[in-house]
Amino acid sequence: MPERKQDMPKITPKVIGIIIFTLIFSFGLALITQAMEVLPMPDKNNREKRNPAPGCSLPLKDEELKKILTPEQYRIMRQNGTEAPFKNKYWDNKHPGIYVDVITGEPLFSSIDKFDSGTGWPSFTRPIRKDEVVEKTDKSQGMQRTEVRSKSSDSHLGHIFEDGPQPTGLRYCLNSASLRFVPAEDMEKEGYAEYLYLFNKDITTQPKTETAVFGAGCFWGVESAFRQVKGVVNTTVGFMGGTLKNPTYKEVGTDKTGHAEVVQVEYDPDQVSYEKLLDVFWDIHDPTTPNRQGPDIGSQYRSLIFYSTSVQEKAARRSKEKLEKSGKFKKAVVTEIMPAREFYKAEEYHQGYYEKQGIKSTCHIK
Repeated sequence: MPERKQDMPKITPKVIGIIIFTLIFSFGLALITQAMEVLPMPDKNNREKRNPAPGCSLPLKDEELKKILTPEQYRIMRQNGTEAPFKNKYWDNKHPGIYVDVITGEPLFSSIDKFDSGTGWPSFTRPIRKDEVVEKTDKSQGMQRTEVRSKSSDSHLGHIFEDGPQPTGLRYCLNSASLRFVPAEDMEKEGYAEYLYLFNKDITTQPKTETAVFGAGCFWGVESAFRQVKGVVNTTVGFMGGTLKNPTYKEVGTDKTGHAEVVQVEYDPDQVSYEKLLDVFWDIHDPTTPNRQGPDIGSQYRSLIFYSTSVQEKAARRSKEKLEKSGKFKKAVVTEIMPAREFYKAEEYHQGYYEKQGIKSTCHIK
């Protein structure tokens, strides 16, 4: 008998529709599954927070923060550590600008509210916006203090104390490692133009400052005295007047280089005059002892004024003449007044030495 052929199922429009729907559904499900494998699901315990700069975000998961932060930053920001005083990045920064959260970039503090607390840590009287910092009671270290944390990254910043200057009476004592400084002239290009209003003037240009150089004995105490003068923007200790290039402190101490220990004073002439700095100079040392100040003996301790302009030279000579005629000193004033030469910065451990050692300036001999 001939082989009987099997009956073929009849393909109807309904069947075709079911097949097409099944294919589309399967393909769409595959795409969704693939996307879920690539994109992280929202996690309420580990949410990413955005940097104010458009298109930039940083995760707050510890394992990823360890890759982004330095060990010191992680220890301080995530483990509530404290950095060493006077050995951190911003304790002595006097440049105008804002300080932002290292992790999120959120603006936290402004140079306008920064002051020298003498503690060796960057100190501020208030944050830019109160709601961007969080205060918590801290009972560690056997005492009760008020901790300051950044709200945007929930990171440790430092502590608040009620011994600051007016108008707030507060001192936000912070860790440099928790902050990133954005100079005023870079704020617009880094996306912080909206905060330029804080400075009430065009800060895209550097503030006008001038430089004076004085030698009045050991530069540690001389620098400390000038740092207390309102209008002094920055001070640097170093050497000038000799022949040896790039001298070290030890070499200058041999009294064979011709260099004197000096302080380079950067000041704002709108706040303090050069004549006022000369008054401070005469007050903090004895200008009648050649090559000596107190127990320090040697030509490196001689009394000197280095001028950089003819205006400074004339002011210095007038000031010296006025002092000589005043009868304040019985002996002759031996201070040298000469053109400024190349300045050589002293080793870093000499910079801000009194502050680093916790020594109060005695202003030398008056």
